[in-house]
Amino acid sequence: MQNSMDKKIKVLIVDDSAVVRKILSEQLAKHKKIDVIGTVPDPFIARDKIVALKPDVITLDVEMPRMDGITFLEKIMAYHPMPVIILSTLTPAGCESALKALELGAVEVIHKPEINISFNLSDMIAQLVDKICAADLAKYRIINRQKVIIKPSKPFSSSMIKTTDKVVAIGASTGGTEAIRYILPSLPANFPGIVIAQHMPAAFTKTFAKALNKICSIEVKEAENNTTIRPGLALIAPGNYHMAVKRSGARYYVVLNQGPMVHHQRPAVDVLFASVAKYVGGNSVGLILTGMGKDGAEGLHHIKNTGAKTIGQDEKSCVVYGMPKSAYEIGAVEKVVSLKNIPEELMKSVI
Repeated sequence: MQNSMDKKIKVLIVDDSAVVRKILSEQLAKHKKIDVIGTVPDPFIARDKIVALKPDVITLDVEMPRMDGITFLEKIMAYHPMPVIILSTLTPAGCESALKALELGAVEVIHKPEINISFNLSDMIAQLVDKICAADLAKYRIINRQKVIIKPSKPFSSSMIKTTDKVVAIGASTGGTEAIRYILPSLPANFPGIVIAQHMPAAFTKTFAKALNKICSIEVKEAENNTTIRPGLALIAPGNYHMAVKRSGARYYVVLNQGPMVHHQRPAVDVLFASVAKYVGGNSVGLILTGMGKDGAEGLHHIKNTGAKTIGQDEKSCVVYGMPKSAYEIGAVEKVVSLKNIPEELMKSVI
């Protein structure tokens, strides 16, 4: 009898490109944890394959003939909820579609690169393998996943905030986009400055920030080098860039760099959190959200050691209880909080 630890993740690839299907199936098949059980060119064939083969995870192209990936995803989540990883281009339309897919319930988004001479196959496959493993961990939560409801900001008096130089640092990965999309619109316009490291591909973070800015009382933008952190502003680390906080006098600001990946990630939560601990210290609040792996755990521990408050999302409300769990296990989390209560907890933490 096969040990559950040795069980392979059954993956179905849905992509209209024969070249992409061949590359993905051949490369993923080399990984000991993955079993590519089929490749199909469109959603109509995929529908029958899902029923027949019962995959654990689907990789889904967005732009396909006969039925686009977003329409198909909506049908999957309505009738056969399961983990789906979206392959999307870096075009503006591709980024918009990717965010829509995450709203509909996709677990992850990965950049679908052009297959050319500069194409780095090993990096792309390594990233996809990580995403597939994260999606498989999330599968038990997909069926009961609740729709994120955007709430209006609660009244919050300026007199309730002791200082204006607090900084709230947030780190997230798998499932984090929807968690952040729940939290930020619930915060008032005068909330202390926020810095966010969310594992996302390059270009997607700018679209993500713009989408959030439309539904939030605070301003949300993709960070640029030397941007000042101020009340009423949330800065999201650009994809493929680490973001760190610095201080000059009373001014906090962010710097970006493309240093080595940390935990196979850039931006890495640990890079952000470590800088917050060093330059903001006790005036900060650290929050670690849903995600696979341990990125952010050590950094959050540094923040806690400065006397700052630290919060970890609870297991029940996480899509993947990896990063918050790792932080909790090393004593970095002061308070474990459900996603629905995090906005209120953040407001208490900055008073």
